[in-house]
Amino acid sequence: MKRIGIILSLVAVLLSTVSVLRAQTPTTGSTDTRRITRVLVTGDSIVTAQPDTATLIISVVTQAKRAIDAQQENAAKSDAVSRAVKSAIPAAEIKTSGYSVQPQRVYRENQPPTITGYEARNTVTVTLSDLKKVGTVIDAASQAGANDIGSVMFTLKQDRPARDQALSEATREAVSKARVIAQALGGRVVRIAEVQEEGFRPPQPILQSEGLMRSAAKDMATPIEVGSLEISSRVQLIAEVETNL
Repeated sequence: MKRIGIILSLVAVLLSTVSVLRAQTPTTGSTDTRRITRVLVTGDSIVTAQPDTATLIISVVTQAKRAIDAQQENAAKSDAVSRAVKSAIPAAEIKTSGYSVQPQRVYRENQPPTITGYEARNTVTVTLSDLKKVGTVIDAASQAGANDIGSVMFTLKQDRPARDQALSEATREAVSKARVIAQALGGRVVRIAEVQEEGFRPPQPILQSEGLMRSAAKDMATPIEVGSLEISSRVQLIAEVETNL
């Protein structure tokens, strides 16, 4: 009798399972027309940030009839420039980024070029974090003998927070676009199937060069406007949209 009872219980469980499966399986005549559509969207973002580092390219250029004279004069002036910059901004980093001694030639028609003298050039790169002292560095270097300020470049050394913000905003814009498309189709976003960072443009340096030597030569403080940097990001994602179309 116990065995018959167990068998009857198993049969009852099987019958109930079949009933549930039938309830979950749509019938052939069902009117449910919902379908999943994939949409591809792109989100863009541009974030502005203040630079935190300034880089200056400063050169001392000397000329003389003899190469040794050009070299020696250049060495004395270059040393004076380095000492003046370190004295004005002790925290500034100074390193040599270029040195050359080149002959100066005169070209005449139907004649070989003639060397008339030599030019020595010593270039240093000055990096500092106090952006308010950029004009001070230019003035100190110029007064000490620098006669070529190649450029001033402002960059963002710690760019991770700005990059993360740009990426986050680009992602939110892409998701927002997907939701707008879903609403226009009379449906809703059910899931994000794929996300890809399509492009990232790091902050482009701000360059200033025109008029730097002219300002320094007029015995006046060199004005420097720092400005702001732009960091851009682009995200592409595929969203699955449930619609009744």
